[in-house]
Amino acid sequence: MFYHNIDPTLFRIGPLEIRYYGIIYALGFLIAYFIIYHIANKRNLNLTKDDIADYIFYLIIGTILGARLFEIIFYEPAYYAANPLKMIAIWQGGLSFHGGLVGAVLAGYLFCKKKHIDLYDLADITVIPLAFGLFLGRIANFINSELVGRITSLPWCVYFKNYTGCRHPSQIYESLKNLIIFTILWNLKEKQLKKGTLFWSFVLLYSSIRFMIEFVKDPGSIGFILGLTMGQWLNIAMFFVGLYFLLKINKTEFNP
Repeated sequence: MFYHNIDPTLFRIGPLEIRYYGIIYALGFLIAYFIIYHIANKRNLNLTKDDIADYIFYLIIGTILGARLFEIIFYEPAYYAANPLKMIAIWQGGLSFHGGLVGAVLAGYLFCKKKHIDLYDLADITVIPLAFGLFLGRIANFINSELVGRITSLPWCVYFKNYTGCRHPSQIYESLKNLIIFTILWNLKEKQLKKGTLFWSFVLLYSSIRFMIEFVKDPGSIGFILGLTMGQWLNIAMFFVGLYFLLKINKTEFNP
């Protein structure tokens, strides 16, 4: 077992705190810039370095807004209703992946419309560094002692501050899941696949594996809804949307 005593703050300057959480997220977007630029060049997309920088900016805004809104609406509505000023304290954690994905897709759509680019051209590239960024992000969640697992007696369980019992390090499980997804997508990127296949493959892989991990994850203040966590219900919806579009993209047309 492990006793979690990691200070989530790297250093303080007066009232200003520099947290590992923010640094890791910033690192994730920086890595995304280089990976997207590298693959976009190999695929001969008409995008300059400045275009990629603009695209990353769109993604940052869309991801943060969407992730925070979903966290407030679906996961902790009572807490944020009682503490409205905490809604803007994103450096303390509390970002929903599902909301971040929706926000990123909307931001990407606006960018692609402005630049007259096919959304799938960028979406297929973006999910590769996204998976790696999520791998880093779940490590940040572990450092923050948030999104903890359920109580267990397994030898690798963790005692988190402000939580009773020794718990599954579900953040680490999710981090490894995202690393696996990144590896799969990285190896598929050179294949001759139809546009959108990589993006929707990511959606299917993420939603199905996370659905299983949710069985060892603490349901939070919302608890269970018809026997499942909020995350599992969102993953079910995500899975079927992904399956529909993946089949639609790759269907074989009947030629009599």
